[in-house]
Amino acid sequence: MQDFEHEINVRGWVRTKRGSKNVAFIALNDGSTLKNLQLVVDLEKIAETELALMHTGASISANGLLIPSAGSGQSVELSVSSIELLGACDPDEYPLQPKKHSLEFLREKAHLRFRTNTFSAVSRLRHAMIFGVHKFFNDRGFYNVHSPIITASDAEGAGEMFQVSTLHFDNLPKTEEGKIDYKQDFFGKSANLTVSGQLEAELAALALSKVYTFGPTFRAENSNTSRHLAEFWMIEPEVAFNDIFDNMDLAEDMLKYLIQYALDNCADDLEFLSKRLEEEEKNKKADEKSMELISKLKFVLENSFERISYTEAIDILKNSNHNKKGKFAYPIEAWGADLQSEHERFLVEKHFKKPVILTDYPKEIKSFYMKQNEDGRTVRAMDVLFPGIGEIIGGSQREEIYDKLHNRMEEMHIPVESMWWYLETRKFGTVPHAGFGLGFERLMLFVTGMGNIRDVIPFPRTPLNCEF
Repeated sequence: MQDFEHEINVRGWVRTKRGSKNVAFIALNDGSTLKNLQLVVDLEKIAETELALMHTGASISANGLLIPSAGSGQSVELSVSSIELLGACDPDEYPLQPKKHSLEFLREKAHLRFRTNTFSAVSRLRHAMIFGVHKFFNDRGFYNVHSPIITASDAEGAGEMFQVSTLHFDNLPKTEEGKIDYKQDFFGKSANLTVSGQLEAELAALALSKVYTFGPTFRAENSNTSRHLAEFWMIEPEVAFNDIFDNMDLAEDMLKYLIQYALDNCADDLEFLSKRLEEEEKNKKADEKSMELISKLKFVLENSFERISYTEAIDILKNSNHNKKGKFAYPIEAWGADLQSEHERFLVEKHFKKPVILTDYPKEIKSFYMKQNEDGRTVRAMDVLFPGIGEIIGGSQREEIYDKLHNRMEEMHIPVESMWWYLETRKFGTVPHAGFGLGFERLMLFVTGMGNIRDVIPFPRTPLNCEF
């Protein structure tokens, strides 16, 4: 309710200040919404010298009455009775002037970019999606589990991990064989930052039935693409007694829930980001432009995800005109190819024109823990593919049979000795179970329409970049 009778106090940061001989107008924003509050300052009551330092970026506190606005652009404004400068801002040094700034420039000013309309909108959406994730799982009886950030295991078997150590690099202890003596390190063994909370989530699911982790994960991959970060957040549910079909249902339900949550709770920010995207792409050819943001979100809600096998996908890709005419950077020649983002997006955007879930991948290109199919060639993996993104979720039914898992680990050179605890769960009351991982920043890319993953996380960590 708008209070037109009692004096109120507002505090925030000056976006703009303009005025005439008798009155000054200040656009104030406190970060709670995209919209500014206009402050109307009568210069006959408040000396202009009091406003002298209230430039763009300064923080102020103002008291006054909320009144209906006679101007355009807002329904109410604050008629100021008193005003106080909290923190001055030198206009000659402040880098965020009221004009358009490039995203590249703002990445260099990540300590200030929250104050821009774009990044305040992204930040509010990020919060809404975090809250929506926890609400989705809580309402369905899941338990949140904190998986370790420091670990001695490599869940993916990829080896691209950041090491954690208290040893001094300039004086590393060595064994008689000349190797680093990790027995003298803090944990007595080699340790790393986690690439996934999945393995620990499986342990919890085999007692609590339905769990999920939502935490930071790390990949020491030397990649500078617009889709990769060295530090990012993963949502990883794990469910006992679920098979691959239950897993697909959960993934589709969760994505649709989160998109609907954004539409229901972030309408102003989505509208702004939609216009930002339209402006960004105004010089692109019609067939190169993205779908309008809100229409794209509704499009996902209105369509059931297409579910096909990897084998079917390879046939579609191999026989496509796109492949025959050499338009893929990585041509599809035979079954067994590891699909790239361009292939995934072709299936979603060109062929099916809806989100796609691919299943039953060749076991050679997937992780050791995935349930092996009877054909001996494929595993019960599933990837959810989205327009503009490609893979947004990767998951599988897990291999619950001890001997099969043990043999697969040996085949893939996963150290069985250090993973004894994971194997042991297959000996004590094992059950079919399944789960997946959703890269939170990839979800944010989709929901916000931003083009670079560095712009949907407050402080991106990428090769040669660890500022702020």
